[in-house]
Amino acid sequence: MTTMLWAVAIGMTITAVWRFPAVRHGDPMQRALWACSAAFAATVWCRVPQVKQALDNSPVTDLSALLKYLTSLVAILAALRYITAVYGEPSGDSDRHVAVSRRISHVAHTCALAAMVVQVVLFFTVVDRSHPSTDFADAQAGQWGGALFLTIQYTYLGVAAAACCYQWARAARRAEKRALRIGLALMATAMAIYAIYPVFRTVTTWIPPEVGALTMRTVADSVNMVVACLWAAGASVPSTMALSARWNAWRALQKLRPLWSDLMDAFPDLALQRPGARIFESLRFAPSLDVRLDRRTQEIAGGIEQLRHHASPDLLSVAEDLAESHDDPEAAAEAYWIRAAQQSQKSGRRSAVPSRKLREKPLTSVTAEANWLARVAALHVPPNLVRIMHERAGEPPVGLALQTAGRGQAADPSRAGSDRVKGPTGRPARG
Repeated sequence: MTTMLWAVAIGMTITAVWRFPAVRHGDPMQRALWACSAAFAATVWCRVPQVKQALDNSPVTDLSALLKYLTSLVAILAALRYITAVYGEPSGDSDRHVAVSRRISHVAHTCALAAMVVQVVLFFTVVDRSHPSTDFADAQAGQWGGALFLTIQYTYLGVAAAACCYQWARAARRAEKRALRIGLALMATAMAIYAIYPVFRTVTTWIPPEVGALTMRTVADSVNMVVACLWAAGASVPSTMALSARWNAWRALQKLRPLWSDLMDAFPDLALQRPGARIFESLRFAPSLDVRLDRRTQEIAGGIEQLRHHASPDLLSVAEDLAESHDDPEAAAEAYWIRAAQQSQKSGRRSAVPSRKLREKPLTSVTAEANWLARVAALHVPPNLVRIMHERAGEPPVGLALQTAGRGQAADPSRAGSDRVKGPTGRPARG
């Protein structure tokens, strides 16, 4: 049991530390989730035997019990705030359950400070703490002071947990994604246990059962560990989904970098920020990954649009014909077209009239567009294939500026020597 308590306490602490940035930068929902994680972690730490013994050996007898109950109250109130933040303001009859939960949360938070003050007063005045207890609730069983103290605690715990269970169970039934449905169901199960458990503990506080303190302590620790594990597992599902989305966005950025870098070097006016070193881009935290991915796909789309001026009218048809035997013919055709158009652009060939657009694709999101472009960017196009496409489809004419520069060089005898092939030293090569 001690090992399990240590594991749960450390796990909840890691979760709270991981969510700590939300205190400063997060929205109310994320801050409430952090407060719930931190308070749950503190509650479990107060049950760890070594920590409990250190607290109870302080000048305040049973200090671990007081801190445990106060932090658990904070945790359940934070959970109430979390669910109300998730659903926002009710907007009609269909949101009656949200309105009920918000009223419960409002009353609970309004009375929370008064209840905590009353508990502290009762703890230091009428609660019998003449001897340290193995299980505080069992030791106070049958004594009106301790029973009143625990009744206030369990009433708050049961009502708030029931509200959370009701809300999360409804949300679980309506969730579209399976992972989110499982996460909400786990959290609802944890709150259902916490809604039933206080009733049992309240009864045993006023009517002591004929069992030992160690048995009650084991039951209490087991219930709290199960609830903490279920809640942590359920709450981690959205976080896992978010981490997965961030990882996929980061990978997509890395896959698109070569294509994006080539296009931005060719058309620098399209880039909001010029390509930099890969390692520095990987360590950037602002703007967010999804914003950077959206920006990158837009800039690539702009570069591909500009390439239409450097592609002959028949280039796309030729690229599609050559890509028919490829395992991914649609992506291969687009990759062939892009590479051939890039080669023409580097050669200074440009047509005033753009060629026809690439085939439309049913892409409904930034992620889908990024995945498609990653497929295109991953395909290798050999130089001889580009040469074949140019032979079959032709190329746009040489740009007017390049033609003018060429005529000027030919007409100027003083620059004739500069057109000769130069050797490694920079001087004209012989022969």
